Amino acid sequence: MRIYNALTIAALSALLVSPAGARAQSIKKVGDATHHVLKKSGKAIKQGAKDAGSATHQTLTKAGNATKTTLGNATGIHKVGGDVGKAANSVSHTSKRLGAKAKHGVKRKASAAHNALTKAGKDAKATVKNP
Repeated sequence: MRIYNALTIAALSALLVSPAGARAQSIKKVGDATHHVLKKSGKAIKQGAKDAGSATHQTLTKAGNATKTTLGNATGIHKVGGDVGKAANSVSHTSKRLGAKAKHGVKRKASAAHNALTKAGKDAKATVKNP
């Protein structure tokens, strides 16, 4: 935002200081010229930021891929796929299913106990209220 304000002030002052600009140009022309200057400078700033971001991304991608290759060479495992990947997926899926079943069993028992205690409490309350 500071760059935008500085460019606006610079563009307006440059147009108003020139002798021809002060006499011949209307406010609309000054505004149009300012708009175009700001638009060009804004696009240039955005493009510079995009170029820097792209270069950073490419550098990090190359570094990450090199790291993966180095680790793969050290361990002898480059990709987990095929039969090994299927087996790993099967083990993971099975363990998740067993965990979910165990959790559901605990929750069902807790729910049944809660219902039994609630019923007993309501019965006791009714007995005390109406002897």
